[in-house]
Amino acid sequence: MFKGGFIQNLPKIYGLYTGGFLVFILLMAVLESAGVSAASIGIMFVAFTVAIYALIGYLSRTIQVDAYYVAGRQVPTVFNGMATAADWMSGASFVAMAGGIYFGGYTYMAFLVGWTGGYVLVSTLLAPYLRKFGCYTVPDFIGTRYGGNLPRFCATLVLVLASFTYVTAQINATGTIASRALQIPFELGVWVGLISILLCSMLGGMRAVTWTQVAQYIVLITAYLIPVFWMGSKLGNPFPHFMLGDEVQRLAELEASAGLIKNSAADIKAAGVPGGLKYISTPHSAVPAGGMAVWKYLSLAICMMVGTASLPHILMRYFTTPSVRAARKSVAWSLFFIFLLYSSAPMLATLSKLALMDPNLPTGIIGKSISEVQSIEWVQRWSEVKQVFIADFNGDGILQLNEWFMRGDVVVLATPEVAGLPFVISGLVFAGGMAAAMSTADGLVLAISNALSHDIYYKIIDPKADTRKRLLVARVLLVIIGAAGAYIASFRLTSILGSVAWAFDFAMSGLFFPLVLGVWWKRATREGAIAGIVTGILSGLFYLLWVYPKFSVPIFGGVNEPFLGIDHLRFGLIGAPICLVVMVVVSLMTKEPSPTTQKMVDDLRIPTGKPILGKQ
Repeated sequence: MFKGGFIQNLPKIYGLYTGGFLVFILLMAVLESAGVSAASIGIMFVAFTVAIYALIGYLSRTIQVDAYYVAGRQVPTVFNGMATAADWMSGASFVAMAGGIYFGGYTYMAFLVGWTGGYVLVSTLLAPYLRKFGCYTVPDFIGTRYGGNLPRFCATLVLVLASFTYVTAQINATGTIASRALQIPFELGVWVGLISILLCSMLGGMRAVTWTQVAQYIVLITAYLIPVFWMGSKLGNPFPHFMLGDEVQRLAELEASAGLIKNSAADIKAAGVPGGLKYISTPHSAVPAGGMAVWKYLSLAICMMVGTASLPHILMRYFTTPSVRAARKSVAWSLFFIFLLYSSAPMLATLSKLALMDPNLPTGIIGKSISEVQSIEWVQRWSEVKQVFIADFNGDGILQLNEWFMRGDVVVLATPEVAGLPFVISGLVFAGGMAAAMSTADGLVLAISNALSHDIYYKIIDPKADTRKRLLVARVLLVIIGAAGAYIASFRLTSILGSVAWAFDFAMSGLFFPLVLGVWWKRATREGAIAGIVTGILSGLFYLLWVYPKFSVPIFGGVNEPFLGIDHLRFGLIGAPICLVVMVVVSLMTKEPSPTTQKMVDDLRIPTGKPILGKQ
């Protein structure tokens, strides 16, 4: 049946894997109909899929440097596109994005616009050229292009800051899912998630992460699309994407009839609502008007777009392709696989809210008696883990729209139950959410450990270290970084979406222009790169930690807003321009790079020929 090597048989291998996973779903459906408890089904879904990922990680173990850092540079374009999509569609995309649209409506579409638009920048400005360079990590490019260990060290610090912020969000997502699926406390769930992540990546590095991410993509996209199509079928259209406008209009009518009331912070606190839970206070279909609203939408989209093109764990994926041409084609496949989920997120948010609000549907709860709603099984389950809360502000015993509180991060996870679908679909969504969060966390933890082991330990501390020692250091760092991320995530310092936005802003503040100018401007110097990276990241941090919390000014009609409307989700708009200006000015004030370096930059932009560093 299998002729040739592993790479040649990838379509057959993952075809069998997909078929086996569908059979497992049907088996879980049979068990549910036979009376197996929801808790058992949730546990089996999560345990089965994590065990498969761990097996792939074990089978992909390696002691070869190229295989560990860049999967041997032999990943085909379609499969690299799937792996990149899984790496990209994190807990924020799978778990939190639809929740953001659910509560914030149109405004949150800026995340989708920015995240997908970022791949245009990746394709045109960076991915093919970084692959031609032949590096192992993003700091590897910075250090070699600009010369010396200091640029490499500065780039590594930015990578660690951005990636660690991002990875805490993913471990947060795994904790949220594990706490519900396994019926355990969130604080324990994050450690269950961490162990699952390490099982996938520790032994095989990038090679293991790549093949587990392909498997995880199959699970997460199946888990995301089935509820959407199923709920659409219940409303009369199995392809609900084509009726989104009609459903949003219906939702607008329901919200108008319900009367959105904004609760005061004092009333919410007095009702004992747990921290982090939200209520619907913004019309789902409302398009904010005014200059400030337009600026907020555009600025958030810009930050997400530029941040996407700066994220080291995404750029690393294009180091694994066989050629420069394959890297460019791989970006196109990445966008296709990402589109399948992103085009469905607004539909999922809309259908979920309709299921909750429409009195003509058996699942509608708004307008029913609070005692009746509290007796619903799924409401009880989510209330027990403090993800749902009901507050009877007016004391009439009837559930109003502003009296229903839910954590935005669990909207996708709860939607199958909200819509009255069989629990097997909830178990599938739990598995998909775990796959999304784990796949991104795998890439992030690996990006950090690879940068520290290769760019700090091997390139700076011990250049004579043998392969065994280098890989041992990488694996130890993998465990330490993961444990630190789980510890921080257990405190839930901010939402999943908030943590992810910070990571994008950190990356764009310190890495975007050093990378782009490193490829496209021969005159960029070592001193300019160092000054740009340092001032960019420090100015962004300074604004986030000191300026934003303390200052607001009248802008666009006299409303007090942060400086130029730049809040904690957009501070990259401070750091990145400062990085660019400083880098250009310092580069022009210092001696131009050597002729050898300038020729290297010229050769870098020629798609054919050997890699700059001589690695295949």
